[in-house]
Amino acid sequence: DLPIKNILALSSSSSSSSSFDVVESKKKTTSRRRRLCGVNSYNIGRPLAQMIHFIWTYLRVVEQIGLEPSNPDITIDIVIPTGAMGNIAGGYMAKQMGLPINYLCAGVNVNDIIHRVLETGKFYRSNEMIKTMSDAINVQMPYNFERLLFYLTGQNHVLVNGWMKTVDSTNKLDLDKTWHEKLRQEFRSARITDEEMCNAMKRARDELSFFADPHTSVALSAAEKLGYRLFQPLGDEEESSIGTAPVVAIMATASPCKFEETVTVALGKDGWDDYFEKSFPENAKDLLDTEEMPPTLYRWDKDMALDDVQKVWEHHSREIIRTKFDCQVG
Repeated sequence: DLPIKNILALSSSSSSSSSFDVVESKKKTTSRRRRLCGVNSYNIGRPLAQMIHFIWTYLRVVEQIGLEPSNPDITIDIVIPTGAMGNIAGGYMAKQMGLPINYLCAGVNVNDIIHRVLETGKFYRSNEMIKTMSDAINVQMPYNFERLLFYLTGQNHVLVNGWMKTVDSTNKLDLDKTWHEKLRQEFRSARITDEEMCNAMKRARDELSFFADPHTSVALSAAEKLGYRLFQPLGDEEESSIGTAPVVAIMATASPCKFEETVTVALGKDGWDDYFEKSFPENAKDLLDTEEMPPTLYRWDKDMALDDVQKVWEHHSREIIRTKFDCQVG
């Protein structure tokens, strides 16, 4: 059993973007007294807390290179595994407060709406979600993009509100040249395939003695693709000149202990066994002997409309609250 009795694990058969659509739409049609709240990154509390990661990272980087945090000549680039853009939004908010970050770089998988908008200025929702081995960043419509636009425009809520109404009604937005260029002055991105992610995981293990999870491996591969030399050059690649390469940090966002299947694909069975023996967290090993509690599954059949899904999921939730926690929902 979970140590906290009022927590229940739920699972959705839809994508994270579609699940968000159900929750967000329901919030808009629910009275305030019910006080519905999500704790994913569409809740501002999440990127606010993640700001601290970027401040801590900057302080550790300048410490490692022997400079004072007050040195005006040092800024850093940060590469982040990116899906819904909550983490990168926290970094941008920290930058707005004065943290000396140059580029915030999004490492994305083949569900690449973020990369496409940075490359072309076209923020278009994909018609389908592609299954990847870095599934926590599988996103069709990153809801924190609105927050980035808000700060990019100098907090012009009227302009951003108009843009987001266009997105809500058409699932797309075309940024004009001025705003697209402003976006590219702040952010970079790279699109990473599963094969590239697996290669980065293997090279991190072999060359850096670091075991990375799939999502951090996306960021590692993105950093290489963007020209930050983390690994030894391969083939015709040229090694960066010492002293000219920008200072870069990679955000590691999860532990590989959660991703045995993907780590085994990338490193082989011997690679997983080696990780388990040398680096698997001891407190996570303790969990392996506990009984697994199957999640409650929320289904979204392909022929169901959003309103129908909301009704089914709400009924399901009310039954869980009534039977599991012995209370009623008004």
